[in-house]
Amino acid sequence: MERALGLDIGDRTIGIAVSDLLGMTAQGVETIRRTTMEADLQRLQELMAIYETKILVSGYPRNMNGTEGPRCEFVKEFCSEIQKIEPEAKIIFWDERLSTVAATRSLIEADMSRKKRKKVVDKMAAVFILQGWLDSHPQL
Repeated sequence: MERALGLDIGDRTIGIAVSDLLGMTAQGVETIRRTTMEADLQRLQELMAIYETKILVSGYPRNMNGTEGPRCEFVKEFCSEIQKIEPEAKIIFWDERLSTVAATRSLIEADMSRKKRKKVVDKMAAVFILQGWLDSHPQL
């Protein structure tokens, strides 16, 4: 079983999660603070090497009615940049509607302060994205 990385791609940050070796659970790894495209992609490549994976599950931020808006285009453009430097990467788009809401809710339930939530919510959203994909692919 190859591990997969979950990505929650935003303007200022990229939340990262990784699957366990059995492909059953997702754990938060880090939140990349976006600087330049080059630096963002370099860190992503480093994480792909560390976790020995070419499978990326990117959150796909559809509108609540299921249509694609500018955020979907933003994610697609970023993923096309990944594909340029990692042509063998398998990029899977996963509907992320409400992942950030669910992540925030779980952090509130864990009684985490607003300041701490802000630091980890993107990483947690990546966990929700990847876990949703893993749960829908039990045969992997």
